[in-house]
Amino acid sequence: RDHASPNEREIREALSGNLCRCTGYQNIVAAVRLACDASPHR
Repeated sequence: RDHASPNEREIREALSGNLCRCTGYQNIVAAVRLACDASPHR
């Protein structure tokens, strides 16, 4: 919410404490980056 174009570190920090890290967040991080790239609020 705070960043229209977060980098990978910012995405991972935002996810920490909210989801289990056993998957390493790879697909979730990729999905967040795609959503941010597609957002008109960039």
